[in-house]
Amino acid sequence: MWATWDRHPLLTPEMEVLVYSCIQAECAKMGAELIAIGGLPDHVHLLARVPAALSVAELVKQVKGTSSHLANHSGATNSAFKWQGAYGAFTVSKGSVKKLSDYIARQKQHHADRTVYQEYEPGD
Repeated sequence: MWATWDRHPLLTPEMEVLVYSCIQAECAKMGAELIAIGGLPDHVHLLARVPAALSVAELVKQVKGTSSHLANHSGATNSAFKWQGAYGAFTVSKGSVKKLSDYIARQKQHHADRTVYQEYEPGD
């Protein structure tokens, strides 16, 4: 999970499609299996299987860098797109993958209904 710069609502519906597809492509390119992606205009969650030879820091750095570069050069926004420098990452058991994947897929609904799981929402 990571947020946009100062939690500005930069992930408009058009930008979300662009950024999410970029994140998916970068994960695949780096050998990480993207299981789920979702978020709100000010942050994104992803669930991925990361190969042992790839550090989470490397994956996040590449995904954030590539997606912000694309967002800034796509013409889809009139303002600068930027991610915050920090991110949150944690491991989950195989038994939790489905529950977390379902949760991530319904991010907008959880936030609208105020049914967020605090253990999945660091910094909120």
